[in-house]
Amino acid sequence: MPRDRAALGAFLRSRRDRLTPSQAGIEPFPGARRVPGLRRDELAVAAGVSPDYYSRLEQGRQANISAAVLDALARALRLDEVERTHLHDQAAPTTPHRPTAPRTVQRPDPGLLRLMHTLQHVPVLLLGHRGEVLARNALLTEVLGSPLEPGTSFVRYMFQDATARERIVNWCDFASATVATMRRETARRPHDHRLTALMDELRTTDRDVAQWWDDHTVRDYASVNKRIQHPTAGPMSFDIEIVCAPHEPDQRLVVYTTEPDSPTARVLPILASWNAVPRR
Repeated sequence: MPRDRAALGAFLRSRRDRLTPSQAGIEPFPGARRVPGLRRDELAVAAGVSPDYYSRLEQGRQANISAAVLDALARALRLDEVERTHLHDQAAPTTPHRPTAPRTVQRPDPGLLRLMHTLQHVPVLLLGHRGEVLARNALLTEVLGSPLEPGTSFVRYMFQDATARERIVNWCDFASATVATMRRETARRPHDHRLTALMDELRTTDRDVAQWWDDHTVRDYASVNKRIQHPTAGPMSFDIEIVCAPHEPDQRLVVYTTEPDSPTARVLPILASWNAVPRR
């Protein structure tokens, strides 16, 4: 049974719209242009498929799509590695979901938890499936200004906790990356109804989420810079590094690193001395 081909078609259209003929390395076809980027027939020629076949792809009328065709489309559209993998995930066949017993609560990986506890001098967060908080240290709650109790959603914090928009100076960069990561996760896990419901809810209630979702940007968890305006400590700057355990691909240790002897590094011990939140 094929997946929902509407999402695949929308992704192809979004990538086609952003690419001009010159960027694709082809001469524009003659005639009036009614699209901002490549026309369907131009992309079809660039990818080596017939215009009719490509039209069926975008319209969701092509059930089976070979890996060779997907790779050709990825090359023609100049997709990066994350986008290429996303394209393959959206086009992959899937079998009907069989109901299973409810999953037990996800437990923090012991190794990642030990690593978090050795990094008490910087903020650290352990995230599980769907961006669920599995653990965090005291500095993380002090820096972000939210308790982020285990079992809560970091995605919800980003969009439904006013403190996030107040403290994260580059909130738009971080929030749009969160949406792009969740879009990637929904294609990777088509049967995760809780994840789908979460994103559907946020898209309905938050215009920013809806806008970023509709531009079809995708990304994996990646290292980024986060700038914080702390009400007492002032401006802080962190480079966010992601640590994964090979046997726990659904868990990510998010470490807020600092430059040695930077203003942020010097103020963190002071914040740590103020914070009385018990370690989890």
